[in-house]
Amino acid sequence: MVEYDLVEIFKSLQGEGRNSGRPAVFVRFAGCNLGCPWCDTSVARRFSLSLAELVDEIGSHRVKSVILTGGEPTIVAGMDELVEALKNAGYWIGVETNATGSPGWLGKVDYVACSPKAEYPGRIVLKKADEVRIVASCPETVGFARRVRGEIEATDYYISPCDRDGKIDFALAKAVLSQLDGWSLSVQLHKLLGFR
Repeated sequence: MVEYDLVEIFKSLQGEGRNSGRPAVFVRFAGCNLGCPWCDTSVARRFSLSLAELVDEIGSHRVKSVILTGGEPTIVAGMDELVEALKNAGYWIGVETNATGSPGWLGKVDYVACSPKAEYPGRIVLKKADEVRIVASCPETVGFARRVRGEIEATDYYISPCDRDGKIDFALAKAVLSQLDGWSLSVQLHKLLGFR
């Protein structure tokens, strides 16, 4: 029986990208295959649930949108079964990924937001998503974003300011955006407005 290693499950509003403001249950899986120096998310396992337990926990929040995030959900075993169970229960499913994997189950979800990292330019595997969000973590983000635009087909492309220890670098994000055509700003509204 598959057990899912998890960091947290909570109900909130999507804070970034095209779906900003959408109520959803966030399922944060443990583990990541990258190690970004500025990462603001814990990926250590806090608890594990079976498929039935996880679906029940998601259902207890009484919201019909769920966002599978991490960590990195594309490295989690048993996602085919989870996606199928959630679809059968009538959920809209979004996934947040770092673009280093492209498992078949991604084609069964409703929305894929990918955030490839400039620190790992050679790790991009995903070729299509609904939106791309790149964190402006260094001046090289401009060249990286241009490259990603040619590698990942998406409807929307966003630059996000980097958050280092609670300080959000809007200046670098603005400088990066000023050199790119067809990109928009995506701010983590949940941090600015004080919700999860």
